[in-house]
Amino acid sequence: MYAVIKTGGKQYKVAAGEKIKVEQIAADVGQEIVIDQVLAVGNGAELKVGTPLVAGATVKATVVSHGRHDKVRIFKMRRRKHYQKRQGHRQNFTELQISVVNA
Repeated sequence: MYAVIKTGGKQYKVAAGEKIKVEQIAADVGQEIVIDQVLAVGNGAELKVGTPLVAGATVKATVVSHGRHDKVRIFKMRRRKHYQKRQGHRQNFTELQISVVNA
């Protein structure tokens, strides 16, 4: 069984036992969280799609760790104008261990 969940403005396809990295969630390491924004639930050839959410569907996950992604380097330049700008960015993430998908 798998589910499509929405968290942090993004959508993820998850199944029980998977580890995923999502946008940072304010939760402690080891804490179990319940994600109730489930857009679709599938089991084999059967697929239940919500409008916009599937009623009564939840996904339980445990927070494994918090961290930061690799640095993304931004370089802007205008040719012949003597303009160069460098910037870096590291996005925070939360790693989740999916335990149960409830339809």
